[in-house]
Amino acid sequence: MSMTMHVDIVSAETEIYSGTVIECYAPAEMGEVGIHPRHAPLITKLKPGEVRIVLQDGDEQSFFVNGGILEVQPHVVTILSDTAMRAADIDEAAAKEAKTRAEAAMADKKSDLDYARAKAELIEAIAKIETIKKLRKRR
Repeated sequence: MSMTMHVDIVSAETEIYSGTVIECYAPAEMGEVGIHPRHAPLITKLKPGEVRIVLQDGDEQSFFVNGGILEVQPHVVTILSDTAMRAADIDEAAAKEAKTRAEAAMADKKSDLDYARAKAELIEAIAKIETIKKLRKRR
């Protein structure tokens, strides 16, 4: 029997996932982090992207987070994000539309704040589109 750890993925609104897994992958700011049971303690910021978990039976589940915080303890992983959802629930058309709107807003910047907000929206939209592409490749 393989070793396991507990993973909690929590958004501002609700708990998205809570359960036992054998692996977890998350989009840390400096690159993707792979976490296995007994991982060294770690706290890091997350960027928008896919969180992938591997269940005890080998099945994988994917989630999208728009950023947040990752905390790792030897047998517990906690992911806190303002927005989190199951990757299969991402609306591709809405993500593409958000990308187009953000690009237009960046081209027509009125202030630094508008530009920064548009850039954050663009990064999130691109991350959603990339998550959808990764899911399609795995299927």
